[in-house]
Amino acid sequence: MESKAPGTACHSDERLSTAHPVTYDDVDVFGYEGNHQIVYKTLSWQMVAVLMICEIVSNGMLSLPSSLAVVGTVPGLILIIFLGIFATYTAWLLVQFKLRHPDVHNMGDAGYILFGPIGREVLAFGTVLFAIFGTGSQMLAGEIALATLSDNKLCAMLYTGIFAIPILIFSFPRTFSKLTHLSIAACVSILVAGLVGMIGAGVHPTPNRSVQAAKSSDFYSAFVSITNPVFAYAGHFMFFTLISEMRRPADAMKAAYWLQGFATTFYAVFAAVVYAYAGNDVASPSFSSLAPKWQKAAYGIALPNFLIAGALYSHTASKLFFVRLFRKSRHLHSHTVRGWAVWTALIVASNGAAFVLAVGVPIFNYLLGLVASLFAAWYTYGVAGFFWLHDAYYDFDGWRTWAKRWPQTSLAVFTIVAGAFICVAGTYVNVRGIVDAYRDGTVSGAFSC
Repeated sequence: MESKAPGTACHSDERLSTAHPVTYDDVDVFGYEGNHQIVYKTLSWQMVAVLMICEIVSNGMLSLPSSLAVVGTVPGLILIIFLGIFATYTAWLLVQFKLRHPDVHNMGDAGYILFGPIGREVLAFGTVLFAIFGTGSQMLAGEIALATLSDNKLCAMLYTGIFAIPILIFSFPRTFSKLTHLSIAACVSILVAGLVGMIGAGVHPTPNRSVQAAKSSDFYSAFVSITNPVFAYAGHFMFFTLISEMRRPADAMKAAYWLQGFATTFYAVFAAVVYAYAGNDVASPSFSSLAPKWQKAAYGIALPNFLIAGALYSHTASKLFFVRLFRKSRHLHSHTVRGWAVWTALIVASNGAAFVLAVGVPIFNYLLGLVASLFAAWYTYGVAGFFWLHDAYYDFDGWRTWAKRWPQTSLAVFTIVAGAFICVAGTYVNVRGIVDAYRDGTVSGAFSC
């Protein structure tokens, strides 16, 4: 990448001082695509909303009823709704930052603007790491679904391998537009699966269940449960990449509103209904608390979502490397041997790494929580505050703008503090969980059934 920070060409002061104003496409990561073989900027805001919903509203929601079992219905629902509103605000900050810096393609590019070369490498590394762990998480969700459907007739590692193959295949398209129709099916599948799960829980409620409006708990147990709704919204790390492939990036916030509105409503209803009928003994994932036939129905219907969400994650990890390697070169927009060879290698590597981590690391779920705490907490919440503070300072009147617009400044600082708290506390509970698991002997062997 150029030594100049991505996006600085579109600062408002430069527009005002230039005889020929810089347009979005002049500095956009993909530029003008009129005569290119591979065209990226084809997504409508509706399709971006579908991709966002498919990626975020996935297997993470299945842990929400167990969160209510720890803290109670009222605190749990308040947290889910608050986090949905908060994530909408941080999405707005992210979109505004992207519109001011069109050549920001991923969190690494944003990190360069905020913190220089070190910031770029740290945020890019975190994006790739979280995306690969997200792919592995979807593989494990697919493993649980396949095992449930077949009554556990095969080794769990084989189920993971079987599910990893279609994820690998669906990761291959070079543009997100090739995944939009599959993502529509994936969105429908998780919605219907959630409805089936709620109906199944209502038809066969847990006998003698205990349901509480509010519960007291120690900090460790409470925050472990809180991380479930926190990370159920952890999809902002993909937003820059998705917006970069929109026909009209100015419409990006419409997609974010639909995403957060759907996710918050669906999360709250699903968590409340399943917890009400399953009680404090609800499993995580919650479909496993259903009667056998309902389990199979719910998991079977949810399979397309697990599949496409995993493909979106691995696609994102690969694209970060690909765009960084070939930005402004013919390999980005043309069907060249080198371009496709590198893309294929990246897709295979990202999916292979996800599979090895999922089946070969006994503490994978703890590590997933750790990675989410270290990076996703910042991507969804904390770093958005830095976006606003940076642009308010450099595009306007420095610290005077901060003082004049003190409510917005206060909110920006709050997002940074919130991200830092989630990061530190989440890291603590996950490290403690790893220590406790090894101490209690509950850690299985690597590559075991």
